[in-house]
Amino acid sequence: MPAVGIATAVLVSALLSGFVYHVTQQHSGTKVSTSTGKRPNFIVILADDIGWGDLGANQAREEPSDTPHLDQLALEGKRFTDFHSPASTCSPSRAALLTGRYGLRNGVTHNFAVGSVGGLPLNETTFPTLLQEAGYYTAMIGKWHLGHNGPYHPINRGFDYYLGIPYSNDMGCTDRPGFDLPSCPPCERGSEQNSERHQGCYTDVALPLYENHSIIEQPLDLWNLTEKYASAAVGILHRARERKQPFLLYVALAHMHVPLAPQGVAEGEGVYAATLREMDSLVGVIKATSDLLDKENSLILFTGDNGPWEQKCQFAGNVGPFLGQWQTSRAGGSAKRTTWEGGHRVPTVAYWPGSIPVNTSSGALLSGLDIFPTILSLAGVDLPRDRRVDGIDMTDILLGKTDTGRKSLLHPNSGAAGIFGDLQTVRVGPHKAFYLTGAAEPCGGGGGQPEFHDPPLIFDLSSDQEERSPLDPESEEYQAALQNVQREREALLWDIGTGDVSTANYATERAVAPCCNRSLPACRCQPLS
Repeated sequence: MPAVGIATAVLVSALLSGFVYHVTQQHSGTKVSTSTGKRPNFIVILADDIGWGDLGANQAREEPSDTPHLDQLALEGKRFTDFHSPASTCSPSRAALLTGRYGLRNGVTHNFAVGSVGGLPLNETTFPTLLQEAGYYTAMIGKWHLGHNGPYHPINRGFDYYLGIPYSNDMGCTDRPGFDLPSCPPCERGSEQNSERHQGCYTDVALPLYENHSIIEQPLDLWNLTEKYASAAVGILHRARERKQPFLLYVALAHMHVPLAPQGVAEGEGVYAATLREMDSLVGVIKATSDLLDKENSLILFTGDNGPWEQKCQFAGNVGPFLGQWQTSRAGGSAKRTTWEGGHRVPTVAYWPGSIPVNTSSGALLSGLDIFPTILSLAGVDLPRDRRVDGIDMTDILLGKTDTGRKSLLHPNSGAAGIFGDLQTVRVGPHKAFYLTGAAEPCGGGGGQPEFHDPPLIFDLSSDQEERSPLDPESEEYQAALQNVQREREALLWDIGTGDVSTANYATERAVAPCCNRSLPACRCQPLS
C-alpha cells in the first residue's frame, strides 16, 4: 500500500465521492439496531504512553492546542474524564482491552519481549475474533505486543489484515533513530557489536514492519511510519466499503512512545509537541475518511494504553492534575508503570454522529476493559459463555441515557515496585486504596521502593486528584471506604481464584525474534548498499 503524506491523504479522501448511509439508532436493552439493518462499524484508536493532559480538550489553556482534531472529535462527540487503561504498561493493557479480562484472568501480567516464544494465551478470545466470526471485516494497523511467533501473530487472533510492528518502537534498532533518552545509535552495519556503546538499546535485531505474516521492511524507517499508517487506514476504510461488510479497524499507534520521529518540528516547538500534532493529524485523516464513507454508522473511540513515561523527561507527556504527590514527595515517578492516577487515567473520546450526543462529557468510572462487551453488544454479538468477563457494557453511557459507570475498578501493579499483576490498588466510587505503593524511575532517576500498607492508604479523588493526602484511618470516611474496598477486592480475588484463568508463556528464544535475513547484521531485508 503506497505511503502518502497526511495532508495528501486528507485531500484524496475528500475528493473521493462516497455514499453516506443515513440511519436511525434505536436502543433497547444493550443492543443497537438501525433502520437499514446495518451493523455499526468500529474504529478503535489506541495511543501509546499518552498523558491525560495531552488532550487539549482536557485542559483549560490559552495557547493553541496540539490536538485540534481530537478536540473536534470531543466537540462533536463525548469526552470521558474518568476513563482508565486496564494496566499501566503495554502488553497487559492491550491484552485486557482485547479480551475484556483482567491480567490475572488472561495471564498477561507484564510485557512480551523481542524473542518471546508465546503471547496472549491461545485459549483467550479477542473481540476481533468474535466480530470476524460474525461477518465483520477486521483490520489492524500498528503495535501488537501480544506475541508475534506463529499462532500468536495478530492475523491468527482475529484480524483479516495487519500492517504494523510486533512490539514497541524502541525494541529494535533503526538506521535513522528517533528522539529518545538516552539516545540510541543506528543499526550496526558490520558484523561486530559494541556492547558498551549500545547499553540500554536494542541492537541485534532491527525494528521490523509486518504486512500480514510477512516482514516487508527491516529496519523500519520510523520517520515515515505515520504516512504508512495514514495510507493504510484510508485504504482499509475504502476496501471495507467495497466489500459491503461492517468492519473493525483497530489502530494501535506508535505515538507517543519513544523514540519520537516527527516529520517536522516548528521553530521554538518541542519534539513531543510536534509528535503530538502528528498523531492528532493521523486521527484527523481517519475521521475525515470515515465521515466521507459511512459517517452515521461508524463509532470512533480514541483512548490510551497507559500514562506518560516520565523517565524520558522532555519526551514524555502530561499527566494533567494527576500528579501522585504522595509518591513523588518521597521518591520516584507516578505515571507509567505505577497505579497512581497518572499511570492509568487516559484521555478518551467517543464519536458517533446521530447516536452519541454532541459536545458532552462523562465522569463515569470506566476502563478499557469495557470496550470488549460494549462493541460486542453494539454488533449484536453475544458474550462468550465459557469465561468470565470483567468489562461492563457502556452503551447507555455512550448514548447519553445514563452516566452510571463501574462500581469498582482494580489496578494491577505493572512492575514499578518489582511486582507484576497483583491487584493491590482498588477504586470504589471516589475512594482509591493502595495496599502496595511504588514508584517508576522519574526524569533524572531515583525510583522509590515498594511499601506495603496494612491497613491500606485511601485517597478521596473527589477532593484530592493529586493523591497528596490519604484519609485519616481513624475517620468515619476512612472506615466506611475501607469496608467497601475490602468487600470489592476480596470478592474479585475469590472470583478469579475459582474461575477460568489462563497462563501466558513468557519464555524467550533468540530463534523466534523477527528476522528476514539472519545472514545480515540486524536482520536486514535488503543487502547493505
